[in-house]
Amino acid sequence: MSHPSVNLRPNAEGYFGAYGGQHIPPHLKVIMDEIGEAYLAIRQTSAYQDELAELYQHYVGRPSPLFHARRLSEKCGGARIWLKREDLNHTGAHKINHCLGEALLAKHMGKTKVLAETGAGQHGVALATACALVGLPCEIHMGAIDVAKEHPNVTKMKILGADLICVERGTKTLKDAVDSAFEEYLKDPQNFFYAIGSVVGPHPFPMMVADFQSIIGREAREQFPARTGKLPDAVVACVGGGSNAMGIFSGFLDDAGVRLVGVEPSGTGREVGAHAATLSYGKPGTLHGFHSYLLQEMAEGEPDPVYSIASGLDYPAVGPQHAYLKDIGRAEYHAIDDAGCLDAFMTLSRTEGIIPALESAHAVAWAMQEAARLGPEADILVNLSGRGDKDADFVADKLGL
Repeated sequence: MSHPSVNLRPNAEGYFGAYGGQHIPPHLKVIMDEIGEAYLAIRQTSAYQDELAELYQHYVGRPSPLFHARRLSEKCGGARIWLKREDLNHTGAHKINHCLGEALLAKHMGKTKVLAETGAGQHGVALATACALVGLPCEIHMGAIDVAKEHPNVTKMKILGADLICVERGTKTLKDAVDSAFEEYLKDPQNFFYAIGSVVGPHPFPMMVADFQSIIGREAREQFPARTGKLPDAVVACVGGGSNAMGIFSGFLDDAGVRLVGVEPSGTGREVGAHAATLSYGKPGTLHGFHSYLLQEMAEGEPDPVYSIASGLDYPAVGPQHAYLKDIGRAEYHAIDDAGCLDAFMTLSRTEGIIPALESAHAVAWAMQEAARLGPEADILVNLSGRGDKDADFVADKLGL
């Protein structure tokens, strides 16, 4: 089965088809445009590119390896399962790819403080790391539920020098952390830099974060044919906001025979507040300054409460690129529930000695289910976006280990 290829770049207003844009007050639009102009001005300069490339290689540890999960493949039967090992990056996830880029941009623009939200804590740890590296103060907003659930990452952020703001309002999870961080940013947007943690928010952030994460796709597009002599039949990644998925999808957009598969969390059920499967059950709406799919069953235009066992996926909207890819049929989106996620978490751990992040385990679970249907000549490439040391105690308690 072939699929349409697409060159995924926003138009001048920051839209990918009908999605994206800048749904923000005029004074904030001026600030966003300044960030976009600064980014476009420096991103192709040799000084910026050389510094970022050197950090990716000698600080992050790129390129991340491509691993054939043989025992997992044998257990599932059928297709060969491969892992793009973003979990081996410094700080343990793909988040460091864009955090370094954003921290360098903030320093170049003369900003005095970097702000961000975090769910599972991986973005917070990566940004605190990047800010320590470039010498900028860092403030991270995190929902109280996630603070308790992801305590190892909370400790890391504090050790790295970040000011951690525990958000106690609303659902006390990622959406509320975004609200809190954005309110702080609005106090002084001229001097503060809001380092958004995914391909969400007003333009230029979906474009910028996707650009930084595209290194995953470029590497994988070179690595896979070099290892196998062919392209993967399916490229799979978990989707909350969608940055790791956009990163690896970008390398295969023009390969019409490669399925691009995003995996969302269906949590514990279809009812409101029991899942965060935005592309599966949402419809177009506007949140946090951009237009995309939004979970809004309870009230038109208002985000529903959401849930996922993976704190990094419990967001009621999704990056505009994914909404566009869904509408044009270039990518497909499926949902995995908590039970499937936990099964994949334990199975990968005990067949390959790799403990995945709960977020990434959603993508692994889809690959495990699909492998038998595809058959032994097929290859599935999973973006293993993060490691699971942050989740180990939580899972052990939940499963009674």
